[in-house]
Amino acid sequence: MQVFEIALLPGDGVGPEVIREARKVLLAVGKRYSRRFAFTEGLIGGAAIDAAGTPLPEDTLEICRKSGAVLLGAVGGAKWDGLPGDERPEAGLLGIRKALQVFANLRPVRVFPALVGASTLKRHVVEGVDLVVVRELTGGVYFGQPRGRFARDGGIKALDTMVYTRFEVERVARVAFGLASRRRRRVTSVDKANVLESSRLWREVVTEVGNEYPDVELNHMYVDNCAMQLIRDPRQFDVVLTENMFGDILSDEAAMLAGSLGMLPSASLGHGRTALCEPVHGSAPDIAGKNIANPLATVLSAAMLLRYSLGLDEESRAVEEAVMRVLEKGYRTADIFMEGTTLVGTAEMGDLLVEEILRGA
Repeated sequence: MQVFEIALLPGDGVGPEVIREARKVLLAVGKRYSRRFAFTEGLIGGAAIDAAGTPLPEDTLEICRKSGAVLLGAVGGAKWDGLPGDERPEAGLLGIRKALQVFANLRPVRVFPALVGASTLKRHVVEGVDLVVVRELTGGVYFGQPRGRFARDGGIKALDTMVYTRFEVERVARVAFGLASRRRRRVTSVDKANVLESSRLWREVVTEVGNEYPDVELNHMYVDNCAMQLIRDPRQFDVVLTENMFGDILSDEAAMLAGSLGMLPSASLGHGRTALCEPVHGSAPDIAGKNIANPLATVLSAAMLLRYSLGLDEESRAVEEAVMRVLEKGYRTADIFMEGTTLVGTAEMGDLLVEEILRGA
């Protein structure tokens, strides 16, 4: 029997709790479909700083390189906020993305019918929303050089540089157009080309790549307008393609369409099969260890791992369908709880998902 090697990086805050539930779900998938998953845990973020003095130990990188897929929980917390930027937990997250050469972050935003009422927006606005943000992950202002703080005229100057190359834009654009061709054939490319030189290059290259996909409709939108349109009329979007910082911000905004950051998964893809899958939410240290975190974003990230890294589409759909059935039965964690539904904790939500998956066997 083939063994699928999966690296688990629980990280900080609620990370270990939500990873634990995703692992339970994956084991249930293995039992139902006679798949064998082997898990190896590694340190990242604040947990790695405390144990090894660095946010991304070499041992963790080695585990990830040897695995067919990587599932990450969350990193960060106030405990490490006083550290320099390159020593903070978030440096581990940026570092592993770079090391695994993943450059396209897919963040699906789907409003489950059972959760329409969980959104702060009106029902008629969010019903039927099903979009994917494709965010360029290894370029832009988060990685551009020069950067840092410098003494200047008796004061201090802080500098961050937004840099993009034609190659970086072209490769992520191909991911977006390829995805759109399998969906509703619409790409909205988001930039700030009226102000930024990097955005002008972005728009030029995306337009050129779009010409290679005549069956996919391309339109361009400024980032400020896109932020407004996501709230005004989110159903107009199919695939939203954008650069690193804009994608970071817009995908968090889009989370509120689905009712909570706790519902948003993601998968970061490169040219290889090893995807880095992780929930969009942060480490939420204020609720860590209280059994109230929503594990569904991590479970849905595990479903993306099955699909994009391991090529197990049927198994991936089984996880997504289990999430839908549990929600339809009215079970909710605190972040999506509404009157008339049943409040459950992190572990109980995981148990319910396992029952649904095994029931389909």
